[in-house]
Amino acid sequence: MEAYRTQNRFLNSEIHQVTKIWRKVAEKEKALLMKCAYLQAQNCRVESKHLAGLRRLQEALGAEAGECSELLRQLIQEALQWEASEASAESAVLGPSAVSEYDEYGFLTVPSYEVEDLRLLAKIQALEVHSHQLLAHEAVQRPLRERWAALGELAPSAELKQLLRAGVPHEHRPRVWRWLIRRRVQHLQAPGCYQELLSRGQACKHPAARQIELDLNRTFPNNKHFTCPTSGFPDKLRRVLLAFSWQNPTIGYCQGLNRLAAIALLVLDEEESAFWCLVAIVETIMPADYYSKTLLASQVDQRVLQDLLLEKLPRLTAHLGQRRVDLSFITFNWFLVVFADSLISNILLQVWDAFLYEGIKVVFRYALAIFKYNEEALLRLQDSLEIYQYLHFFTKTICDSRKLMHIAFNDMNPFPMKQLRQLRAAHRERLQAELNELEQLKAEYLETRAAQGPSAPEGCPSEDEGDTEP
Repeated sequence: MEAYRTQNRFLNSEIHQVTKIWRKVAEKEKALLMKCAYLQAQNCRVESKHLAGLRRLQEALGAEAGECSELLRQLIQEALQWEASEASAESAVLGPSAVSEYDEYGFLTVPSYEVEDLRLLAKIQALEVHSHQLLAHEAVQRPLRERWAALGELAPSAELKQLLRAGVPHEHRPRVWRWLIRRRVQHLQAPGCYQELLSRGQACKHPAARQIELDLNRTFPNNKHFTCPTSGFPDKLRRVLLAFSWQNPTIGYCQGLNRLAAIALLVLDEEESAFWCLVAIVETIMPADYYSKTLLASQVDQRVLQDLLLEKLPRLTAHLGQRRVDLSFITFNWFLVVFADSLISNILLQVWDAFLYEGIKVVFRYALAIFKYNEEALLRLQDSLEIYQYLHFFTKTICDSRKLMHIAFNDMNPFPMKQLRQLRAAHRERLQAELNELEQLKAEYLETRAAQGPSAPEGCPSEDEGDTEP
């Protein structure tokens, strides 16, 4: 017995020592991984600055420098010829520092622009994004993944709200989105509903079918799932949009719905779930008339956004107003497709995580945050044409998702829903009165023309007569 006790003490001591060694090794490994991520991020930043420097030097030299200009072109071409190799989830975070060609949802990380200058800007931006991802991995992403893994069964709570705002990890996103969608459409769902809508579409061609077919080829040209000839995603998208056209005959189909459904397909990878996601957005999250022929509620929200910009960013609003810049030319599409064409994919999906839970208020928050994020750059621009050119691509230059999220949910506070409802009601009343006045003017004009009789010369075909298309 004494021998066993002695042996036991010895083994316990050995286990204790081994445990201490293991902990030290684990801590050292973690420190090395963090150092590796930091060095890779610094490397991305140095490469990004190198490319930006080359671009500025090229602009300064122009076409007069001869040999120097040619050397710069060669350096830029070499910089742009990066290896397009796909990486796994782990190697994308801690593997080689090269930026992979596609992200996990199939979007090109560096869009293939024809203009060299734009391709250079795209690569600079991709390097900045990769740098932020590497730096955030150990400090933010790993703890976030651990919190999601420990969350268990989903239920509405303040903790869930904060987690959704911070972004759902890739591996948890399909499950979380299905739960968020089910909460919104469970009163509309019926067994076999989707299949019944598809059957109806096979039996009778929907009037919107032609427009849907045209829009399929315009959906996310920078995503391999919608450009690859062998991909099944376009067929899935077609069925989802046709089913929705039968589900909601009041709207049928509106341009922009293809991109909403496409985002749902990329995340959920299952067309019936994507269909119910589209139903949730159009019929339960967005106000009525958002996708109607008049787009009444969409127009109202643009006016509300102008009021909020004046309140939250008065200096920028005055600057743009003096130069007669109408932001609705840019922001109207943001609201209609929930930033689907505007933000890089990792930030876009983080916006959608919060949007599917909290609703339209998230879109207002992020619209304001985008302008705040780029406020100083916009204030430096003095020419209205230059401002419009910048507004057409500036959202793609946003790389730091944590900074943008902090602006949206902290710097934009207070943001009461009561204020949003009041602004909407006031603008809706004014807009409706304006539309009624326009309708009255149109009716009076048509009456005047009818009283005057036909003005076209005899034998001259009308537009309809000259149109041979059915």
